[in-house]
Amino acid sequence: MDNLVTFLNAKILPFANKMGNQRHMTAIRKGIISTLPLTIVGSFFTLINNIPIDSVANALAPYKEILDIPFRYTVGILALYATFGIASSLAESYKLDKLTNGVLAVLSFLVSTATPIHVLENVKGVIDAGRYINIANLSASSLFASIVTGLLTVEIYRFFKEKNITIKMPDGVPPEVSNSFVALIPAAFILIFFWLLRNVLGFNIATFLSMILMPLKGVLVGNSLFGGLLTIFLITGFWTLGIHGAAIMDPIIRPFWEMSIAQNMSEFAAGTSANHLSTIFTEQFLQWFIWIGGAGGTLALVTLFLFSKSAYLKDLGKLSFLPGLFNINEPVVFGAPIVMNPILGIPFIVGPLVTGTLSYILTITGVVPMMMMRLPFTVPGPIGALMSTNWSIPAFILTCVNFIIDLAIYYPFFKVFEKQQLAKENNNK
Repeated sequence: MDNLVTFLNAKILPFANKMGNQRHMTAIRKGIISTLPLTIVGSFFTLINNIPIDSVANALAPYKEILDIPFRYTVGILALYATFGIASSLAESYKLDKLTNGVLAVLSFLVSTATPIHVLENVKGVIDAGRYINIANLSASSLFASIVTGLLTVEIYRFFKEKNITIKMPDGVPPEVSNSFVALIPAAFILIFFWLLRNVLGFNIATFLSMILMPLKGVLVGNSLFGGLLTIFLITGFWTLGIHGAAIMDPIIRPFWEMSIAQNMSEFAAGTSANHLSTIFTEQFLQWFIWIGGAGGTLALVTLFLFSKSAYLKDLGKLSFLPGLFNINEPVVFGAPIVMNPILGIPFIVGPLVTGTLSYILTITGVVPMMMMRLPFTVPGPIGALMSTNWSIPAFILTCVNFIIDLAIYYPFFKVFEKQQLAKENNNK
C-alpha cells in the first residue's frame, strides 16, 4: 500500500495537477462556469412557466411567450456568453486586455457560427423582411465552437502583439483608446480569417466539432450506464488523489453537461414531459441523486462522524455537517482525510457507483423523471431533486433512499477508521 501511495504521489498527482492548472484548460473552466448565474436564472423562468398547479398555470397561460424570453436570452444563447468568458480568462492569464479579447472572440464566434438569414419579403403576421440570426446557433449546442473561437482569437491577438504587428499610440493616450488602436490590425485579421473560413470555404466549426466530439458525449454524458459510471469513477477517483475531481474533468465534460441540460430544458419548455427528455446523466442528475453532501456522497460519512466515539471525528462531524448539508464537502475530504486514505476512499468511490446505478434504473424505467432545471449546487439534495424533476415526489424519495444506501456502504469502513483513530487518541493520552 505504501508503494502505491508513493507511486501516486510521484507520478500521477503531478501530472493531474499540471493538467488542471494548464492555462487553456483553466480558461475553458472559468469561462463556462461564468455562465452559471444565467442558466440558474433562466431555469427559474422555465419552472415558473411550467408550475404543476392548474389554477396557477391557467392564470399564467396568456403570458407564456413573455415568460419564455428570459430563458431564450440566458440558456438559449449560452455559447455566446461562454465565448466572452473563455477569451477574457485566457487573455487575463497572458496579461492581455480582457475586454478587447472578449469582444473579438464574440465577433469570431458570430461570424463562424451564426450566418444571418435574409428574408426578402414580409410574411404577414409571421415575419418582416430583414436579416435575422437563428439563436439556436448560439445555444449550448455550439459550445465547442465557442471554446475553439475563444481560445484561437486570443492566440491570434497574442501573436500580433508579441510580433509588434499593431498600431502604437503616443504616450499619454488613455489606455482604453490605446488598446482599441492596438487591436485594429489583429481585429481585421481575425474577422477576415473567420469570415473566409465560414463563408468562403464553407467550413462550419460547430458542425465539424459536433461530428468529431459527439461520440465522446455518448460515452461520458447521455443515457449510457457505462458512461455515467465512468464519469462518477473518474471524478471520485481524482478526489481520492487530492485533486478536485470536477475541476480536472470540467474542461472535458462540462461542455457536454451544459449542452445536455440546456437541451433538456429546451425540450421541457417546448412541452415535452420530464420523463421523456433527451439526457439522463446530466450534471444535475449527479448533483441531486448521487453527490449528497458533495462528491462521494459524504453527508452520510459526516452523519456517522457525529455519533463517533472518537473525539476528533465527532468534532469534525460537527464542523462538516452544515457545509455538507449544502453540498460543500472539502472539510471532511481533507479533514478526515479521505484523500490518500484507502479505508475511506473505497466507499467514497463505491457508494456513488451503487447509487448512480439505482438512480439510472429508476430513471430509465420512468419511476423518476429526468432533470429539466438547473439550481445552485448549494440547494440541499432532496429539495434540489424535487424541483429539478418538475416536482417529482419519487425523485425526492430516491435522494433520501440513496442517502441511506450511502450510510450502509460507509458504515463498515467508518468503524475500521474509527478504531484506528481511537487507538491514536489513546496512545496520545
